[in-house]
Amino acid sequence: MFESLSEKLEKVFKRLKGRGVLTEADVSDALREVRMALLEADVNFKVVKDFVEAVRVKAVGSGVLESLTPGQQVVKIVHDELVRMMGESAARIQLVPNRPTVVMMVGLQGSGKTTTSGKLARMFRKGGRKTLLVAADTQRPAAIDQLITLGKQLGVEVEESRPGEDPVAVCERGLDRARRGAFGVVIMDTAGRLHVDDALMDQLQAVRAKVSPDEILFVADAMTGQDAVKAAAAFDGMLGLTGVILTKMDGDARGGAALSIRAVTGRPIKFAGMGEKLDALEPFYPDRVASRILGMGDVLSLIEKAEESVSLEEAKDLEAKVRQGDFSLEDFRVQLMQVKKLGPLDQLLGMIPGMGKLKGAMANVDDREVDRIVAIINSMTSKERRNVNIINGSRRKRIARGSGTQVQEVNRLLKQFAETRKIMKMLSRPGGKLRLGRGLFG
Repeated sequence: MFESLSEKLEKVFKRLKGRGVLTEADVSDALREVRMALLEADVNFKVVKDFVEAVRVKAVGSGVLESLTPGQQVVKIVHDELVRMMGESAARIQLVPNRPTVVMMVGLQGSGKTTTSGKLARMFRKGGRKTLLVAADTQRPAAIDQLITLGKQLGVEVEESRPGEDPVAVCERGLDRARRGAFGVVIMDTAGRLHVDDALMDQLQAVRAKVSPDEILFVADAMTGQDAVKAAAAFDGMLGLTGVILTKMDGDARGGAALSIRAVTGRPIKFAGMGEKLDALEPFYPDRVASRILGMGDVLSLIEKAEESVSLEEAKDLEAKVRQGDFSLEDFRVQLMQVKKLGPLDQLLGMIPGMGKLKGAMANVDDREVDRIVAIINSMTSKERRNVNIINGSRRKRIARGSGTQVQEVNRLLKQFAETRKIMKMLSRPGGKLRLGRGLFG
C-alpha cells in the first residue's frame, strides 16, 4: 500500500543522508517534498500540516543540525512522528472476564464487515475463546448466508436471522444465547449502507442501547482513502467508536486512510486486513508500519509469521539435516509450502530491512511459481526426491509430463536446488558464513 510514498520519502532522505552538514534551508526543502508526498498519498491536509510542523520544530534544533549524522537524526524524527500520528502503541480488544465480550461491527456496505467478522472469530477461537457470530445484517440476505458459511468453515456457531427481521431482536437473542452457552466473545455483524444516513444510524443506536457493546469497531475500506476517514468520523460522532479495522491493506491504495484516521477521529486502528483469506488479519502496530514506510522493514512481524508457520521441532529437524548434508527435495518442498503460508512474496520483501527496493524488480514474479515447483517435485518418486543424482534424461521427461511443465523447468529446478544445497553446506561448517561472504563479495 505505501510503496509509492516509501519511494518518494527514500529519495528525499537519501539526499539528506548524503550531506555531512545540514542547514535550516536543507530541512525546509526536504520537508516541502515530504509534505507533497503525504498529500499525494491522500493524507488529510490538516494532518499533513501538523505533521510537517512537528518535524520542523524538532529537526531545526542545534542537537540535530550540529550532530555527526544530521540526516539520520531527521529520519528518526520523521519515524517517531509517523508513529505518534498513527497512535504510538498497538491497541487491543479488551476482553471482559466472567461474561461474554460483545463486539459490534459497523461500517458502510462493501467495506468487508462480514468477512472481517469471520476473521475476528477465527482469531478469538484460535486464542481459546468460545465465539458466537450474530447475523444482524438482516437487510442483505447474502450477508446472512455468508456469515453462516464462514461459521461452518471456522467451526464457529452462528445466531442466524431472517431477511427483514428486526436487528435489535436478533442481537438481543444472540447475546442471551451467548450468556446461556458460556461464550467468551459475541461478534455482531450489523447492516451497512452505501452512505451514512439517518435510518442506518437510528438502527445502530438502537442496537447499541440494547446490547451495550464493549467494543464498537468501524470497518473501513483502506482503498477509499479520505472517504473512509470522513465516514469513520461520522460513525464516531453518532456511536462512539472504540477502534477501527482497515481492510484491503494489501491493495495498491495510496495509504492516506491508514495515516489519517487515528489523527482525525482519535480512535486507534486495532487491526489491518491483509488479504481475502480468513487468516489475513493482523494487529496494527504503528511503529512497524512507520518502519515499513521508511524502508526499515518489519522484522518482528516476519518472525511472528514464521513462528506461526514453522514449529520449533521442525526448525531443529531442518537444522540437523542441513548440518548432516541430508537436505533433500522433500525437505525443500516442505520449506516452499511454509514460505507460501507466510503470504505474498512482495509483502515478505517489505518486512526485510533494505529489501523493499527489490519489490519493484520482482513485481513480475508470480506467486504461483511456487505451485509449479511443488508440482514438479510431486511428480518425482520418493527415491528421486531423496537422491536427485539418479534423475537422468528420461526421468526428467517423465517428471515434466507429470507436472505439466517443460523439461527446461525441471532442469532449472534441479540446478537451483544443487546451488542451494551447496550454500547450506558452506554455512553449516565452522567459519562458513565468512567463507560464503568471501565467495560472494571477495
